[in-house]
Amino acid sequence: MQLNRIVAFHKTMGDPTRIRIVYLLSKGPLHGQAIAGKLGLTPPTITHHLHKLRDINLVYTRREKNTVYYYLNEKIILHQAVTLEKIISQKEELEEMEQDNAYRKKVLDAFIQTDGKLKSIPAQRKKKLIIFEHMVKGLKKGVKYEEKEINEYIKNFHDDFATIRREYITNQYMYRENGIYEVNPPEMWAKIE
Repeated sequence: MQLNRIVAFHKTMGDPTRIRIVYLLSKGPLHGQAIAGKLGLTPPTITHHLHKLRDINLVYTRREKNTVYYYLNEKIILHQAVTLEKIISQKEELEEMEQDNAYRKKVLDAFIQTDGKLKSIPAQRKKKLIIFEHMVKGLKKGVKYEEKEINEYIKNFHDDFATIRREYITNQYMYRENGIYEVNPPEMWAKIE
């Protein structure tokens, strides 16, 4: 749904009289005189509010002989509720991503020196996986590496290439067959929880 429609809906519904009209129509269709009588307002005031509600397709009309009945378009309310739920869940996801990115940056800053080398291999699994994920991103997908090439690559970060190389395999960052290494797709990598 377009943003201007969402805004128009909520602006229109920001009036107590319109909310009362929607409540009355949720019980069943009514004509303007009946709505005016139930709310204790004049028919022109009710007509004004009903036009606003029609503009956002929240109410529709049906004529029966000389009387126009107003009906609530419940689909619009349900659609707006779903839209709001999506907006809220996306906001929560974005906040979680921002927190996760801030934590990742903090870990990288704590364990990686300005020259790009590791100060030490973290003991905590979550921090270790963040560091390994950072390191493995420098390797190209689809390229087959010999063990010697992987060792040299890891030495750019840390001297204990054997431990880190084993961690790459254990945590499925890489696949090894006959001494040849290849980067796995990120979906296969160990999950950071």
